[in-house]
Order: sequence, then structure tokens, then C-alpha cells
Amino acid sequence: MNICRALGSSAVAPHTSKLMSAGLLTCLLAGVGWAQSSTDATQRVELSFAGRLGGRPFACGSRYENVGTKKSTVTPQDLRFFVSNVELLTADGVAVPVTLDQDRIWQYKSVALIDLEDGTGACRNGNSAMHKVVTGSVPTGKYVGLHFTVGVPFELDHGDTLTAPSPLNMTAMFWSWQSGYKFIRAEVGAVVAPKDEEKPATASSDQKSDTQSESDAKRRASGFPVHLGSTGCASANQTSPPEGQCKHPNLATVSLGQFDIARDTVIFDLDKLLAGSDVTTNTPNTPPGCMSGEGDPDCIPVMKALGLPFRDTAAVPQVVFYAEARP
Repeated sequence: MNICRALGSSAVAPHTSKLMSAGLLTCLLAGVGWAQSSTDATQRVELSFAGRLGGRPFACGSRYENVGTKKSTVTPQDLRFFVSNVELLTADGVAVPVTLDQDRIWQYKSVALIDLEDGTGACRNGNSAMHKVVTGSVPTGKYVGLHFTVGVPFELDHGDTLTAPSPLNMTAMFWSWQSGYKFIRAEVGAVVAPKDEEKPATASSDQKSDTQSESDAKRRASGFPVHLGSTGCASANQTSPPEGQCKHPNLATVSLGQFDIARDTVIFDLDKLLAGSDVTTNTPNTPPGCMSGEGDPDCIPVMKALGLPFRDTAAVPQVVFYAEARP
């Protein structure tokens, strides 16, 4: 038993008060006391993240087949996302917040940036530095699950990247003061549909068939980026933060009821994110891919996969993130 911890208890008989005072003084002079007990009462947490595409580990510079509804071949261009309010779950369902390490490079307050691209190949808008592991601490205990939010909480979402601490100064992950941060930046490019689906041109035909016209209603896409963030954020202009919550916060919730923090990795599965999307085409007069805009039909399957309500579609359980045991 830690004698200093015992002496620090308030449940001490009156006749032992002088002994208690002397003992506490000895502990303080020895540099022991409650700091050590606080350390004993916490445990380190390291949460690993990894990407997946085409049924294989995500890697810049690689090519992946069978992506999206047209089973297209793509090459990755980016995979970065924010996680926040990370909690571990006990067997009886209690959520215990993880106190993140404050390195001010990848983690700040309750927010961490996961960076799974390395700047090589088509990931030229990225950088060589990567961050795959969220670190922190929790009270010592037995934990069986994991819960976190994909995104940046409102109170941190609409600041100035020029003065914000890292990772909130990452301009590649920011739209504007009004809209805030890109919670997810996942991009694939150089999309190619299977050759057997490509129809040869008919030079002798003066008019297109209805089928061809419908096909041409969508323009060919050179890539399919997914940038998730809040929308419907009311403010005077793009350079002013909103005074209240955005109409569509688009903060995805991930809850993994079974997660072994010592053995499991959180998988971000791009196959599942893009499963309902034709990554070779884009709806005319809309931004490329899905930029979270409510008027963009290309966002419907993406938001569904992330478990977010969108337009007239109610939220369903997300499928993009899941746990997998490390080899």
C-alpha cells in the first residue's frame, strides 16, 4: 500500500492528526505524494488508423481496381481526416474520454488529424509526414470499445488558420471561416472504367439515342474527391465565422462496440465510402465528386456510407470505419 496515499486520505482519526501531518510533510519532501498516484491511475492509449482501397492497404502511387459502381481503376490522391472527442467504452457501456497528448503538431485539445498520404505519386498536394496513431491517456481500467467523431467541434471549426495551432493551421484541410474545416479529404484520380463498358463512337449517326443523351448528361470525371465539412453556416460573408451552429454540421459518429486497443486498428475503407458512386462521371454544374453540398446528388451515396442524414435521406449506421485486428 502507498503510505503517502493513505496519509493523504481525509478519513483519519483525530488522535493521529499529528502523525498524519508529519507523514505528509515527509512525503512532500521526498517528492512522492499524489503526482505518483495520478500516474498510477492512468494508462497510455495508442489508437492505430489505416486506409483501405481496392481491397488492399491504401498507398499513394498504387493503382486500385473495382472501385465504385462501375468497378473503375483509380489511383489515390489524398486521405486525411480529423477525429475528435475520442472515448473508450467499458463493458457496461460507459464512455470514458481519452485525454489526447498535446503535441501541437498532429493533436490539439480534443482534435487529432490523421494523415495517411505521404506526398508520393498522385498525392502531390500532400506531404511526406504522416500521422497514423492517436496517442493519449485514460483512467486505468478495462475497455472493450471505441467511440469518436469524424470532424472538428463547432467551437474550433471556424477560426483563423494563420493563428491557429497545428494541426488546425493546415490550409489544405480548410475551406473558409464561414464553412470551417474539411473533416475528410479523400480523393481518387485518373479514373478508368472497364473497357468492355466503353462504347465506340458512331460517326455516321447524326443524332444521339436517348441512352447516349442520358449518358452525356453527366460529364467525364478526371477524379472523384470527397471533402466532408459543415454546410449551411450563416455569416455575413466567407471570411466571417457563423454566430450559431451550421444547418448541416455533418459530424459523423463512429462507435465500435468491440475494439481491442492493444490489437486492433481502425480502418478507413474507401471502397465502402465510394461503393455507391460512379467515380468516372460527375453531375453537370456541380463541384467535382462530393463537396458536401446539399444540392449535389453525387453526395447521396457518400453521406449514406458515412451515416449522415442528407436531403430527404435519414441517417443510417456508418460503414466506412471499422475495427480490424493487426497481423
